[in-house]
Amino acid sequence: MPKRSDIDTVVLLGAGPIVIGQACEFDYSGTQACKTLKEEGYRVVLINSNPATIMTDPELADVTYIEPLTASSVQAVIEQEIRKRPTDRIALLSTMGGQVALNVSIDLSDSGFLDRHNIELLGARPEVIRKAEDRELFRDAMEKIDIECARSVHVSSLEEGVEALKQTGLPAILRPSFTLGGTGGGIANTQE
Repeated sequence: MPKRSDIDTVVLLGAGPIVIGQACEFDYSGTQACKTLKEEGYRVVLINSNPATIMTDPELADVTYIEPLTASSVQAVIEQEIRKRPTDRIALLSTMGGQVALNVSIDLSDSGFLDRHNIELLGARPEVIRKAEDRELFRDAMEKIDIECARSVHVSSLEEGVEALKQTGLPAILRPSFTLGGTGGGIANTQE
C-alpha cells in the first residue's frame, strides 16, 4: 500500500484497559502502529485512558493524551490539536483500540464531527464497522455471499424473543449488538 501524502497527523485511539492482562493484543498492535506511522513520517497523536500500557511510552507517539476514551474527550483532543497545528491534515485510526475505540469513532462520525473537520477514518469506514458489529447487518452480508450462519433473529423485546424461539429453537444464545467483551449475553436452555 503506498504511503499517503495527503495526511500529516494520525490520531490513534488506544484500547485503554485497566485490568492487567486485558486487551494486550490491542496494546501490542497499537504500539506497532505508532512505531510504523512515525517511521513513515507521520506525526502521531495517541489517546489512551490507561497510562500503564506499552503504547503510552513517551518515545512511541509525538504527543500522548491520557484521557477517557469517550467521543467528547477525543473530540476535545482533536480540536486542541487542530488549534495547535491548523494546517495539518488529520486522520483518525481506531482499529487498534478494540471495541471502545470503534464505538468512539462511530459516535464521532455519526455526530458529523469527522466530516466538519475533514478527518478521514482510517482502517475501516463507519459502514464497515457497523456491518461487523451489528449482528443483523452481519448476517445479511453473509447471506448475500451464500455463507451459512447460525439461525438468528433480531429482537427488541422479551415478547419478540419468545416468538423468535419458534424459528431458532433451544438452546438459544442471546447476544446484544455492539457489546463490550461479550457482556450482556447468555444462553437460554428453556423458554422460562
